[in-house]
Amino acid sequence: MYTGYYSKLKKYLDTGLYPVSIAGWAPDFYHGAEYKKLAPKWQFFNEWKKGSHKGDNDYYIREFNAQVLDKLDAFAVVSELEKLTGVDDSKIILLCYEKPKDFCHRHLVANWLTRYSFETKEFDC
Repeated sequence: MYTGYYSKLKKYLDTGLYPVSIAGWAPDFYHGAEYKKLAPKWQFFNEWKKGSHKGDNDYYIREFNAQVLDKLDAFAVVSELEKLTGVDDSKIILLCYEKPKDFCHRHLVANWLTRYSFETKEFDC
């Protein structure tokens, strides 16, 4: 499985990957599959973006793990993603907004999936 960001969508499609948005909301130009179970919750995201925890990545990681990943089963998630796309996980790319080097929840998701033996890495195009 791969991760990537919306601005490279055409390249991913040209490569034969099946995009799945894992953001809280996808950009208007995106009309593909969405999997909201892996999206950050609005309250802690907003607190990290504008509130008293603005820019505190440790806070974000703690909250994302507690409110999202700790409540999910990685095997069920991958099975649901495969059913959603109709392909095996090696052809799926999970999308969000940030560039590869920027802090993003998709990297937390990738690490979590990899811990459960679903190798997930940023697609290099």
